[in-house]
Amino acid sequence: MTASIRHAAPAPMTVFERYLTIWVLLCIGVGIAAGQGFPTLFQTIASLEVARVNLPVGVLIWVMIIPMLVKVDFHALKEVRHHVRGIGVTLFVNWLVKPFSMALLGWFFIRYLFAPLLPADQLDSYMAGLILLAAAPCTAMVFVWSRLTQGDPLFTLSQVALNDGIMVVAFAPLVAFLLGLSSIIVPWDTLLTSVVLYIVVPVILAQLWRRTLLAQGQASFDATMVRLGPWSIVALLATLVLLFAFQGEAILKQPLVIALLAVPILVQVLFNSALAYGLNRALGEKHNIAGPSALIGASNFFELAVAAAISLFGFNSGAALATVVGVLIEVPVMLLVVRIVNQTKPWYERHQAVAKA
Repeated sequence: MTASIRHAAPAPMTVFERYLTIWVLLCIGVGIAAGQGFPTLFQTIASLEVARVNLPVGVLIWVMIIPMLVKVDFHALKEVRHHVRGIGVTLFVNWLVKPFSMALLGWFFIRYLFAPLLPADQLDSYMAGLILLAAAPCTAMVFVWSRLTQGDPLFTLSQVALNDGIMVVAFAPLVAFLLGLSSIIVPWDTLLTSVVLYIVVPVILAQLWRRTLLAQGQASFDATMVRLGPWSIVALLATLVLLFAFQGEAILKQPLVIALLAVPILVQVLFNSALAYGLNRALGEKHNIAGPSALIGASNFFELAVAAAISLFGFNSGAALATVVGVLIEVPVMLLVVRIVNQTKPWYERHQAVAKA
């Protein structure tokens, strides 16, 4: 069973996954047009809040996140001991490099280099969005990237399970610390509420659902996963329509903002993926471990970032816009990293061959 899993051919991306950037661009257009055409409707939607949590968005986020978390098998944590070096590299990049490098890149690009081109009253908010984006490692799309690099599925699963466990306890303190370093005041009660609503509760519900499905047999589980697949992306796109409906006026006035926010996100993805890939090679880890390690180290849990940004700063905030830019560039940039990982496999394994000789 294990051998067949390890050597299975990589499954193709779904239509939703492959063309996510196009769907996001369409959502930008639809959202901006809807916001300009029906402002009263979206003001009513924005007012549906409890404890600063927007109820329509909360429902959409759950629809987004829970199907992804159902795929996570926390029993895979026992596999961690088989890939200590790869796991160590990914954890180092995910939790000790990526959030801090994003804070540094945000400071350089947003507060210094691009500051004259951005709205002065939104600089702090943009910084907050970038930090939220980098503070949580990706969960769902990592499985796609791993398949495309023929990565070890058991390593990928164990790393995702470990990251999700760490995220439950580390996300809030890390975000609060980095925002504090950036002189951005975060209400702890709202941050903790976001963690409970968008991490703790979904993880519990997803694992209960997973047990129920598996009790009915693997075929039932697999069939349910196939049916649920598009729902996560549909919920994400619906959330983006709402976001751009509120951000529309600001975007129309300053369309350059999206391009400028994309720069630090792009740099941090390329930097962190290269760092993880290089460290795995230096430590002698196999290519099918280094590939998913680099991809997990670079990608972001943008669904959580979007939800937290809305809860903390609101629909109209620069933080929400910054996290949405992360969604916009995630797929094309990660596909570029996948291509680099695949094309450099001979170079990567040549180092291993020399080391063994």
